[in-house]
Amino acid sequence: QVQLVESGGGSVQAGDSLRLSCEASGGTSTIYAMAWFRQGPGKEREFVARITWGAVNTYYAESVKVRFTISRDDAENTVYLQMNRLKPEDTAVYYCNAEYYTDFWQDSWGQGTQDTVSS
Repeated sequence: QVQLVESGGGSVQAGDSLRLSCEASGGTSTIYAMAWFRQGPGKEREFVARITWGAVNTYYAESVKVRFTISRDDAENTVYLQMNRLKPEDTAVYYCNAEYYTDFWQDSWGQGTQDTVSS
């Protein structure tokens, strides 16, 4: 089973940047795609960005397109989320997700990392 560990969260000012990391371990060869989701205070968890393995394709929520970039390092089994021009509404717990296939499709979640953006 794939395990995920996020890092890189913190408290910043509006307009600053942060980079989140998500390291995968255990069965990483079965991963099809990895993604970032977030859950703001009093809100439901929402999709942020996704990147596929093999033929690299990236997808973004409209609210973060242009400002955020998802990328991966295959050698390190790590996915990154570079977040620029942060806004207070980006404040949330950010979760990493992996979709992988063994005998059936599964997904794993990280523990989450808190990002706080002050105005």
